Amino acid sequence: MSGSGRKNARTRTRSSADASKDDDGDDLSLRQPKPGFRPRRDRGRNQSSLRIFNVDLKVMLGLSVLAFFVILFVIYNLIKPAEEVQRPRVVTPFPAPKIMDLPQFQGEHKESLYWGTYRPHVYLGIRARTPRSLVAGLMWLGVKDGRYFMRHVCQDSDELSKYGWTHHNGRDFGRQLLIDQDMTLETSFFKSKEAGSGYGGDWAVRVDVQNEKSGDGEPWRSGHLFFYVADEDGHSLSLGGDSLDIHESSLLASGSRMDVGRWQLHLKSLDDMEVHYSGFRTPHIHNLSDLVQESLVEQARKYNRLQLPDRSDNSANILVFQISAKFPFKIDIAFVSGTGLDSSRVEERISSLTGTSLTSKLKEKQREFDAKFEKNFNMSSKIDSESAVAGKAAIGNMLGGIGYFYGQSKIAIPRDSNLGSHENYIYYWPAELYTAVPSRPFFPRGFLWDEGFHQLLIWRWDIHISLDIIGHWLDLMNIDGWIPREQILGAEALSKIPEEFVPQHPTDGNPPTLFMALHDLVDGVKKNKFTSTESIEISSFLEQAFVRLEAWFQWFNTTQSGKETGSYYWHGRDSKTTRELNPKTLSSGLDDYPRASHPTADERHVDLRCWMLLAADCMHSVAQLLKKENGSGKEYGTTAKMLTDFEVLNQMHYDEAYGAYFDFGYHTEKVRLSWKEMKVEHGYPTRELVREVLGNPELRLVPHIGYVSLFPLMRRIIPSESWILQKQLDLISNRSILWTDFGLRSLSKTSSLYMKRNTEHDAPYWRGPIWMNMNYMILSALHHYSKEDGPYRERAKTIYDDLRTNLIRNVVRNYNRTGFLWEQYDQKNGKGKGQRVFTGWTSLVLLIMAEAYGEI
Repeated sequence: MSGSGRKNARTRTRSSADASKDDDGDDLSLRQPKPGFRPRRDRGRNQSSLRIFNVDLKVMLGLSVLAFFVILFVIYNLIKPAEEVQRPRVVTPFPAPKIMDLPQFQGEHKESLYWGTYRPHVYLGIRARTPRSLVAGLMWLGVKDGRYFMRHVCQDSDELSKYGWTHHNGRDFGRQLLIDQDMTLETSFFKSKEAGSGYGGDWAVRVDVQNEKSGDGEPWRSGHLFFYVADEDGHSLSLGGDSLDIHESSLLASGSRMDVGRWQLHLKSLDDMEVHYSGFRTPHIHNLSDLVQESLVEQARKYNRLQLPDRSDNSANILVFQISAKFPFKIDIAFVSGTGLDSSRVEERISSLTGTSLTSKLKEKQREFDAKFEKNFNMSSKIDSESAVAGKAAIGNMLGGIGYFYGQSKIAIPRDSNLGSHENYIYYWPAELYTAVPSRPFFPRGFLWDEGFHQLLIWRWDIHISLDIIGHWLDLMNIDGWIPREQILGAEALSKIPEEFVPQHPTDGNPPTLFMALHDLVDGVKKNKFTSTESIEISSFLEQAFVRLEAWFQWFNTTQSGKETGSYYWHGRDSKTTRELNPKTLSSGLDDYPRASHPTADERHVDLRCWMLLAADCMHSVAQLLKKENGSGKEYGTTAKMLTDFEVLNQMHYDEAYGAYFDFGYHTEKVRLSWKEMKVEHGYPTRELVREVLGNPELRLVPHIGYVSLFPLMRRIIPSESWILQKQLDLISNRSILWTDFGLRSLSKTSSLYMKRNTEHDAPYWRGPIWMNMNYMILSALHHYSKEDGPYRERAKTIYDDLRTNLIRNVVRNYNRTGFLWEQYDQKNGKGKGQRVFTGWTSLVLLIMAEAYGEI
């Protein structure tokens, strides 16, 4: 998937110095003459002497003040904390007001988003948007080959045949379907704010369990759910009773927190069931599945029964409730907050969150979701009902996959640095991140370049959620204007990633795709697509964000610039590799897409040049909206004009023989992987695939046609009347190059690296398979050219229609067949491949259905 090394997985947390410090300073005033002193009042020469004396006095006083400040500066630097003196720039926050401190993100907005399904890495997890939250979640025992298996964290090895949100509005409602062998679970989430509720309101979870094999032996006769609540702050939780009988009392647990006040957790059901529990005292919850499993195994060995032991550690901060019943059964879990303020209405609030009342509210929320879906995407005349179901799953999973994370990124540092660290990394400041994620089982964390694509979908559904997410990302910027491209924050996120893939490299960027969404928002404000209130909030957001966006742009424009004016190259490629057939370019997001065989500073990457055009054009548009056309605003327009210079682009990147745009650098096609005997281990020689260079590299265009070649088309730099546009349409529509019946492949069949492994263990990734984000951008460009006057208008329209049909048909067919949206699609047969449950940018298929493209 992405340049964040999706194929590899990728942090750890530790405290660091505060994000910023105020400078010391004193208010000083000039000293007055001593009492009794009077200057002479003589006229003439004496007046001249007085003027001279006054001048001398001012000079002396000025020198005294200067000396005083020098002394203050020296003392301050001697006594200020050592950690502040030594704080490296790379972990120094950007010195500007945080975007998330804007009034529009406080008050009702902040409270309305407080609780949510913000733990995307588990099948059902609830938490608040606060660093140390009360969290809740669901586990269950699945049955496979007559054996029980614990389900909790989303993982492919569970072999669920389907799971994901069929509906989710990002705020107070979601419906999810999970199919585990013969057992089907439907989980629903609902949130409300009632009189007497604590901060953030109340919420409810309904779990409806069915089993097709009900009654065919014990494993299929009864189901076992485990619902838990845990306090990350370590506050002890109280049980509803030593023995839990929900027909006598529905109370499972209670506690108290500063944010929500006193709270209670209740279980309601009309079915006959047993409830057992375990209580744990631990600072972490990422290994909760293991704790529960160990407890069940111990009970099974001792007493031959599959139930929790009904005991708890002292001052337990985690309570797990086992709910066992015969199939089919249904449970409602209700969380009510602020119970200490108005206890008289607690029972009434519980009733409104369970039973028939909850049923009617869930139905109403689903009707609202369907109505908003149709209103926002207006697809009734564009797609069939099967496609609409897949489209709802796309937006539902995108919104249901939004998570909240808190922790510290690890930042890689050169081994020869003088930072004095014993490790090869240092810690970023503690930070929070509210973000969508690419994939719940494989990439349940923030990826910078993915998020720009995510926001193309999210802003069209809920502009306030979108601004909130973008604001969180921009607040992660350091003083240099760099944002770590992969966010692995907190113990739960870290638990899924090998340690070696965690540190982020401050020399490396990622495509600044957030500018795509921001450009859409600016265009929408200018064309009155938003309400007046929304337009004001967008403008306020951009006003606060402008200084950060400038710094982000400048970071790219300086650190990633090439040797020639207007050229750029992705940093971070390994020029000394002996294992990779073609050194990966992870920072580009296109990982193993073929670049120059020998990385040097002479490289020119055509995709990065086009991303910089997007950034400059967006900054120019923002400056115009905010009336900052003079100064830097004017410079962005100049930069954008330079990067759209068609003649210069062609001189740098166009190859007339191929009719394609290419990268430039030291390159030879005579590179291969060969088996080589390595050192002897345990008496046996080992063999490894090693890179072998058979020809000298030369400075040249890199002759590999694929997604990178189409970036000038995607950014619409090619004039609609140019013959070069015809050449791009030829490349796209040629079955021997990029065209398939399922979408455009990432690399031409004619490339020497087409579907070639990059190392012994790295299968081809961006070397043939079909990716939705790139196809979306190509479709957007074709849609543009199909409406522009020119000799190729009709051909662009034909290719657009055929490509759009192929993409939709293939994604929907795979969704109906497998129950999932996939990371990529096979270019030979259209089957989903890579990671399933990839509801990040593959969800752009919904915008393709709606024909919703930006105006860039």
